[in-house]
Amino acid sequence: MGQVAENLAIVRERIAVACRRAGRAADEVKLVVVTKTHPAELISEAVAAGANRLGENYVQEAADKKPRVGGQAQWHFIGHLQTNKARQAVELFDVVETVDRFKLGRELDKRCQAAARDGLDVLVQVNVSGEVSKSGCSPDEAQKLIDELAALPRLRVRGLMTMPPWFDDPEDARPYFQGLRALRDRLAAGRPGLDELSMGMSGDFEVAIAEGATIVRVGTAIFGARCEAPQA
Repeated sequence: MGQVAENLAIVRERIAVACRRAGRAADEVKLVVVTKTHPAELISEAVAAGANRLGENYVQEAADKKPRVGGQAQWHFIGHLQTNKARQAVELFDVVETVDRFKLGRELDKRCQAAARDGLDVLVQVNVSGEVSKSGCSPDEAQKLIDELAALPRLRVRGLMTMPPWFDDPEDARPYFQGLRALRDRLAAGRPGLDELSMGMSGDFEVAIAEGATIVRVGTAIFGARCEAPQA
């Protein structure tokens, strides 16, 4: 077993343990393997070891690597998406987790129509910490944005996504995960299908699972440190 496959197995076991501690089934949590800056060869190793969801932060990286990775993995866009990259995003990704404004949602819907694509699963990115360096709508804006996106015929709003501040102690991220779950629970009342909570990364995903994460985004714990500077 190669190092990537071994690390992937360890992460899966950590997810299973965290789920048991939370009284949840392991299959309630989907693992998105974050491939940012890592070469196609390593990503292919992860896919061969069973990784079936891959997360990319940059459209150009996905365009370069996806044809070389192959396999049947689902691709998630997890970075800040510029409106002018919507066409490529629709061509490359199965899920866009970072819709944070109606203008972007409208462009994605338009590009789905142009590509004769029936629909695109999206998550609304919420800036639960209020950090100016982070993308995402505010919690107070989330209801209006979801209502607007839900009116677009080709977008399927599946849930919420967030990135809390980075902490040395993952327990410090817990209030932010709790906040996103509470927001999702409130917004989901009377809106079937708003089920997903994408939250938690390599350093804190066990805490996120304890607070209800349905998607965790893990890269460093599987691939190690990033290989190179991110591409624009």
